[in-house]
Amino acid sequence: MSLLCIVAALFLEQLRPLSHPTIFELSFARYADWLSRQFNAGLPIHGTIGWVLGVLPWVVVTLIIQNGLSALNPLLGWAFAVAVLYASINFKAATQEYLVIGEALRAGELDRARELLARWRDEPAARWSEGEIARAAIETLLLRAHRDLLAVIAWFVVLPAPIGAVLYKLAAILADKWGRRRDEEFGAFGHFASRAFWLLDWVPVRLTAIGFAVAGDLEDALQCWRTQSRSWPDPEAGVILASGAGALGTRLGGPLASESGVSYRTELGTGDEPDANYMQSAVGLIWRTVVIWLIVLLLVTLARWVGA
Repeated sequence: MSLLCIVAALFLEQLRPLSHPTIFELSFARYADWLSRQFNAGLPIHGTIGWVLGVLPWVVVTLIIQNGLSALNPLLGWAFAVAVLYASINFKAATQEYLVIGEALRAGELDRARELLARWRDEPAARWSEGEIARAAIETLLLRAHRDLLAVIAWFVVLPAPIGAVLYKLAAILADKWGRRRDEEFGAFGHFASRAFWLLDWVPVRLTAIGFAVAGDLEDALQCWRTQSRSWPDPEAGVILASGAGALGTRLGGPLASESGVSYRTELGTGDEPDANYMQSAVGLIWRTVVIWLIVLLLVTLARWVGA
């Protein structure tokens, strides 16, 4: 069932992608803001209560609806699972924006590429070179591929019904809205959201890195992952970026020009400075990873049928 659901959801998402962020993400973000206003009293326990009230009711509702529809008709339960996964992955919009940036680079339109990238990353890029634009775009796409596609699929497979996708997606939103805030007003409220998402994301991060390695240059990907990932400011993101850079045979990270001078970052990967061609290769790497995951899931499913 999981395999067919994933294939159907991916087909729908490619055929008719949702906007980013989706209406569901925007609605939940407003709900998260309401919870923080009601429960944020500056203590970690309040953040824990807010997270539980933010995530678990929707997971339970999803499970109830899934079981109820499946009891009426298994096809209804299957369709609901596809719909939930379709609403959760939301990766086509990122790919579309990314490819437009690559097209601008190929056409030599650096100013347009900078403008598009700045809007996509919500970060000034007026002084970036072609290589810096390509590096930043590839980094963003690899991380978005993990967060909005691969990790969602992983949790969809692990937990029964579509509750894994819901759990991961909502936890990711709360980690962004609560866990990454460091302002005094928020205090320790976001600590649990950050920690919970780290735990939920630990295995999917490594599955994504392994997928990139198998789909690309295996030896370089594993070597870069082992030696470079921990030096990235966010080591979990470093695992994905180091593996992706090694798999592509290019360099990510490194210095980026900023309004105040130069932002120095750890260099990841090996090989040449990326360009528009490497940007296209990154898209191929991601979809090869998806295909490899589907093949593995198919083999596991066949093994279960044979064993039964």
